[in-house]
Parts: sequence; C-alpha cells; structure tokens
Amino acid sequence: MVTTLPSVRTGAPPRGAVAATASRRTILLLALLLLLLLLAGLSLFIGSGNLAPDAVWKALTEGGSDTTALLVNTFRVPRMLLALLVGAALGLGGALMQAITRNPLADPGLLGVNAGAYIAVVLAITYAGVAGISNYVWWSFAGAILVTAGVYAIGGRGRSGADPARLVLVGVSVSYLLNGISMGITLQNPDTFDAIRFWSAGSLQGRQWDIVWGVLPFILVGGVVALALGRSLNASVLGDDLARSLGANLLGTRIIGFAAVTILCGAATAAAGPISFLGLMAAFVARRIVGPDQRWILPFAAVIAPIIFLTADLVGRLLIASEVPVGLVTAFIGAPLLIVLMRGRKAVKGL
Repeated sequence: MVTTLPSVRTGAPPRGAVAATASRRTILLLALLLLLLLLAGLSLFIGSGNLAPDAVWKALTEGGSDTTALLVNTFRVPRMLLALLVGAALGLGGALMQAITRNPLADPGLLGVNAGAYIAVVLAITYAGVAGISNYVWWSFAGAILVTAGVYAIGGRGRSGADPARLVLVGVSVSYLLNGISMGITLQNPDTFDAIRFWSAGSLQGRQWDIVWGVLPFILVGGVVALALGRSLNASVLGDDLARSLGANLLGTRIIGFAAVTILCGAATAAAGPISFLGLMAAFVARRIVGPDQRWILPFAAVIAPIIFLTADLVGRLLIASEVPVGLVTAFIGAPLLIVLMRGRKAVKGL
C-alpha cells in the first residue's frame, strides 16, 4: 500500500513556476481545459472531404445516414475522442516516468513500451497473418505490457524496487535490441513493412469506435491510479534516503507507478502507434508552469498533452491532402525541444 504523506510547505512559491499559487493553477488549468475543448470542436470540422461547417453541425446534432453524417460520426468523432484519450495517457505516462526516475528528460518509451508494441505487431503480421489496424490493438497492448514487465524484472531488483538509472539503461538496451529484431523481420518481409509502415509512424487516421471502446477502460483506470499517486511521488522525487525517513513506501509507489505507465502508454501506443516526445513535452511544460508539485504536474500534463496532440493532428491534416501522420508532426516539434532542453543546465539536473 502506498503511503500518503502530508504536503511539504516551504513558505515560498516554487522558483520559475508560472503559476505559483493554487488559485492561479486552478484558473490556468480551467483555461487549458477550455482551449482543449475548442481544439476538440475544431477537429470535428477539419479533415478530408471538405465538408461544409453547417453540414458537420447538422450531422452532429441531428445524425442521419447520409455520407456527411457517416463521415462525421463514424470517423471524425472517434478520432477526436481518441486524440483526447491518447494525449492524456501519454501526458500522464510522461509525468509519472519523470517523477519515478527523477529524470526530467525521461519518456515512457524508455521502458520499452514502444519497442514492445512494435515487435508484437510485426510478429502478428508476419507469422499470424493479422491484418487491419483494429486487429493490431491487442497484439500491441500485449507486447507493450510483456516487454515493460521484463524491463522491470531485470532492472527492478532491490529493496526499493527499480533503481532509476539502472531501469533506464535496461529499458534503452531492450528497446534497441527489439527494434533491431523488428527491423530485420520487416526487411525480410516486404508485405509486413508495407502493412505496418503507416501505423508505426503514429496516426489517428481511420480509427473508429471499436478502438475507442477498446482502450477507454485501460486509460481511465490508469489515469485514476496515476492521479492518486501525486502525494507519494512528491516524496519519491526527494531521493530514496529522505523519502524513507518521511515514511514513504518507495517500492509500492514505484511498482504501482510503473504499472500505471505500462497500462496508459501500452493502450495509447496500441491505439495510435508509437508517438515520440509527447509525454516528455507535456510533463516538462507542466513542471515549468506549476513547479515541482506532482499533484499539479499530473493533471496539467494530462491536459497539455492532448492539446499538443490535437494541434499536431490538425496541422497534419492541413499540410497535405493525404494527411501527415500525427506521430511525425509531434516528432518535428519534439526533436528541437529536446535539443533546447539538453542545452539548459537546469533542465537536466534532475527533479
């Protein structure tokens, strides 16, 4: 059972935080939620098909069986909801990873989530004859869970669970190994490469209600668990010795935290494919806004990530008629950001 600790009051607002008080944080969080709702609404009116706004509104409010209603309610609405779910899941996963590993540049992919999901889909296509994005979901989810569990089993030995540095090294090593195997299989099987190349770029195109309902319970459960860990993570980021002196259950916090990361990011990757940098970006921005308090970082990351994700999806739809996969757009945004973070000494000192 995870120990709940009282809040530590320092008497001064966190340095560098944009919103240093609870009232400012609440107001800003509500403003971000409003922005998210506006982007979600806008995403229903933009996309392939060049539908008139009044026709989209009629399809949303009145339904129907014509082509416009089918396109809006079967494709655009599920796509928007999936963007919200995937974004929130990756944002929470990124914040959890950074708190547990005490590394402000940590990303859920360091646990092998993306590599596990990818190799599972590659094996399913090549050797089990699986076809269609909706059929990739469960294979991807299972691969992410199995590989992450293996990473934790290898790197998580010790009295307080996984040593953050050892776990990251194990996760990166396993990811490189699995990615190499996946690449070898796809190079030997052109049909597999052709089938998986669009999913592996990270995309929401063509996602329908079956995928939304499939990942929804996992993301909801993982989200609730992640948000409940805020207080315990505040102690965890102080360091093992100080956290133990405060009575924190480090082993319980890390096991539950890594389980939540696996569920959240496994479901997100299964639904949309591997998405780079989103969890890292959202958690970093959230920390710059609210300071080091994990109780606020987690909900802010859960809102900021889908804002970035929806924006990237909209940009991808507008760039070219055939759409740019959202995973590529987030990578174009995230790579320069990572370079900026690495140049700042304060950004890489730790939490």
